[in-house]
Amino acid sequence: MYSQGLKQENATEVRGIDLPPLEIDDAKLAQMGKRPVLKRNFGLWSILGFSCTILITWEGIVVGGPAGAVYGFIFVWLGVASTFAVLSELASMAPTSGGQYHWCSMLASKSTMKMVSYLTGWLTVIGWQATFATSCYLVGTLIQGLIALTHSNYQPQNWHGTLLFWAIAVFSLAINLVGGNLLPRLEVFILVLHILGFFAILIPLVTTADHGSGNEVFTEFLNLGGFPSQGLSFFVGMVGCIFAFAGGDAAVHMSEEIKNASTAVPTSIMLSVLINGSLGFGMLIAMLFCLGDIEAALDSPTGYPFMSIFLQATRSVAGTAIMGSIITTMGISTSVGMLATTSRQFWSFARDRGIPGWRLWSQVRGKNAVPVYSIILSACVACLLALINIGSSVAFNDLVAMSISGLYLSYMTVAGLLLYRRCTGEISSDDGSAQTVNTAGAKLVWGPFHIPGIWGVLVNIFALIYMSIAIFFSFWPPSWLVTVDSMNFSVVGTVGVVLLSLIYYFVRARHIYDGPRVEIR
Repeated sequence: MYSQGLKQENATEVRGIDLPPLEIDDAKLAQMGKRPVLKRNFGLWSILGFSCTILITWEGIVVGGPAGAVYGFIFVWLGVASTFAVLSELASMAPTSGGQYHWCSMLASKSTMKMVSYLTGWLTVIGWQATFATSCYLVGTLIQGLIALTHSNYQPQNWHGTLLFWAIAVFSLAINLVGGNLLPRLEVFILVLHILGFFAILIPLVTTADHGSGNEVFTEFLNLGGFPSQGLSFFVGMVGCIFAFAGGDAAVHMSEEIKNASTAVPTSIMLSVLINGSLGFGMLIAMLFCLGDIEAALDSPTGYPFMSIFLQATRSVAGTAIMGSIITTMGISTSVGMLATTSRQFWSFARDRGIPGWRLWSQVRGKNAVPVYSIILSACVACLLALINIGSSVAFNDLVAMSISGLYLSYMTVAGLLLYRRCTGEISSDDGSAQTVNTAGAKLVWGPFHIPGIWGVLVNIFALIYMSIAIFFSFWPPSWLVTVDSMNFSVVGTVGVVLLSLIYYFVRARHIYDGPRVEIR
């Protein structure tokens, strides 16, 4: 199966759990060598809510401001759709919480499988840890912005943001530790709020604001970073749109808790792209038409231009506070789902012995079958990262920028391997039999979601082109004139974590990590 010469073993400790009879999802998981130890509490609607509210694209566009512009958003939307289509194909083939590192093990050659899978696992780990930290940080500063909006004498301090960060992290931790049906039910409710909240902001914004012209929206480009060319400014400005779509693989890492995962996961991912892209594009157009005094927006004491835009439109502090509270509430809800995804990916990598202390982090406990220790550790890591914000919010922003580079590098790795396999014809069509997805050299079978023929190849290629651009410009500073305070050091963090993981690999992990382990045969 996944590794040559491995002994059958229980790599995940389970205590106090009565496993249900093996159903079709568990049978598919067993064919990948994994024991079904998590409870499948998510259905299609709850995982769709999970996927949509992880992205919260229209909320992200509002928070990030209108600098991405219309054409940058369209390019990112197409690139994200192609990237998520590739991830959906892989999730349909092998619906497992491991996601990217697991797919690498089945697509890479035997000689490179261990190393490629291991590095991809760590890229996904740092990407999701940084993404969860980013979510908590943004919500904390949003709350500070609302306080500054409603209390003109308030002087925001970095340590205030850190305390609010911790409050969001603790709330997310509490929801995730409860487990059971609470999170799936919450996600369905949040999906409704996500859609209704869009209209609750869009309608008052467009009906009360002074509107700009179509010529200003569709033909005038801003270059607020002082870059030497408009083209360079365009690509650097896209990073805000890219981040608004960050976390598309969230549902993948919940696969072992989803009913009919091989179909539900790709369906939720692609529907989330459609729903969030449509809502995000609509909100972007509305923001651009209702921009008002952009200089006043950029100098807003709240720290968020969108609050100034709302205030200029509604001319009401109370109305602006309500609109901002909707976005803040969605941010809090997103943090809950991000911690779930972060912990599941970490737990999966730990059960395959890719992380120091894997015996502890791979345990699943309680009647609700949740990886308690991985959840607690993921929350603690984020809280420790929040301490950086006390010293420098710029340094923290550079750190969390790794959420783009880490996740996209993992996407790019598996997309490149999949393109090679599909071009060499090494993936067969589903013949109606049970899926069998093995590691290097074994038979690969498409799942229920598959883009056939040349179209699949073209989508795969475009996804790789888009990801290359996204990763490259994620390392750029926001302005052409760079100082120590404005420099983007995220490349240092990303490369540093990769180097540390490589050191651990050669010192220790190469002796115990063999890719996804065979727990049952």
